[in-house]
Amino acid sequence: MGWATHYIEQLKNGTTVQFRPRGNSMKGKIDSGQLVTVEAVQGRILKTGDIVLCKVNGSEYLHLIKAIQNDRFQIGNNIGRINGWINRNAVYGICVKIED
Repeated sequence: MGWATHYIEQLKNGTTVQFRPRGNSMKGKIDSGQLVTVEAVQGRILKTGDIVLCKVNGSEYLHLIKAIQNDRFQIGNNIGRINGWINRNAVYGICVKIED
């Protein structure tokens, strides 16, 4: 069970979630402790630069879509690290609002 498991379950049911992620991997986009609003991806067209709640190799991230190849998405943070490639079924939510 990871830090976002509870939020992912809510998103799977179509519920919008809010939380305050901690860490500096998204510095410049999301500062540690800022309030984010994440909606379920249901039917949305995802694009490069979207911030998504996803799982890569079993780890949960609120990170960027860095590249798209067919129905695969390359996930990475905002400071240069690439987490890996995932399929759409590993993307649970999209960040729609960031506030203090």
